[in-house]
Amino acid sequence: MTRAASPWPALRSRRQATLALLLTLAAPTLQAQRGDPGPRAVTPRGPLAADELQQIELFRRLSPSVVHITTLEVQRDFFNRAVGQAPRGTGTGFVWDAAGHIVTNFHVIQGASAATVTLADQSTHRAQLVGAFPDRDLAVLKIDAAAARLPAIPIGSSRDLLVGQKVFAIGNPFGLDQTLTTGIVSALNREIESFNNRSIRGVIQTDAAINPGNSGGPLLDSAGRLIGVNTQIASPSGASAGIGFAIPVDEVNRVVPRLIRDGRITRPTLGIGAASEAIQRALRLPDGVALVQVTPGGPAARAGLQPFSRGRDGSVVAGDIIVAVNDEPVASLDDLLTLLERRQPGDSVTLNVSRAGRGRKVQAVLAQGD
Repeated sequence: MTRAASPWPALRSRRQATLALLLTLAAPTLQAQRGDPGPRAVTPRGPLAADELQQIELFRRLSPSVVHITTLEVQRDFFNRAVGQAPRGTGTGFVWDAAGHIVTNFHVIQGASAATVTLADQSTHRAQLVGAFPDRDLAVLKIDAAAARLPAIPIGSSRDLLVGQKVFAIGNPFGLDQTLTTGIVSALNREIESFNNRSIRGVIQTDAAINPGNSGGPLLDSAGRLIGVNTQIASPSGASAGIGFAIPVDEVNRVVPRLIRDGRITRPTLGIGAASEAIQRALRLPDGVALVQVTPGGPAARAGLQPFSRGRDGSVVAGDIIVAVNDEPVASLDDLLTLLERRQPGDSVTLNVSRAGRGRKVQAVLAQGD
């Protein structure tokens, strides 16, 4: 018995063809109802605002002075014991002069075995360490490049900064090349701790976004002058939280020439040894630097200063406490070292000292430090 073929497939095929034809005929009508799906017309914006043009020009003019620093570390292959160098970290720096000196943070190059500097034209140069001053988180590198590739950054002043004035930061956050962020001077005369636990005073606080990789980059005023070196952020997450700090340019301009000249900061000395904070608290001494050692023949000894000592019966014999240098108060050894850093061996200073509650002033001529 032969079964007749079902009519349903043929009917289904005709129905699908009819539906497709209806959709094709309706497509122009539906498209007209929806409108043209192509790009919309661009609305003219007019000229850029004056402050936008200023920022664009500032970045165009100053970005060639900003460099990308890549630090390297020695690595040994576990299997064949081959020694090589691998990238360790990145940071920012800026051109100090046409001789190839590059300024950055000390912590950018700390612990590295070598470093390379990439200029704005993307040329890469091996860097040599000229000198570093961890107390102020500053370091100077040097590269061998043509002077035409080394536009020195203009130097400004930080002593006349005002809270609220505009600032600009150029750097390489997270390894991204040449990023500009803007903000204001949020506060002045902040104090932060350097990487060797020394206090850095007079620091600029800014809300310009500063992130890892910005370290060592320039903080600029609206005239495009260097007013600080970006160094740290205050953030629980490690990313910018609107509180960044920059070492003031007046301090940078004092330290960098000495690093270029001597390779290090040689602090003039008074020839003294200072009591620890624990000893000062135990003896209930006032703020200042209590002397526990005076180098024979040194500046302090020639000025007649005496250290604290023990009597024959074991009692403490009062010595001198330095409470000011040239009438600038000294509350701790850190204060004294900061004041001495501003001076040179051979300078004469007036020391305000106290012994057993009685004060006096003495003159001392600073000697060459170690």
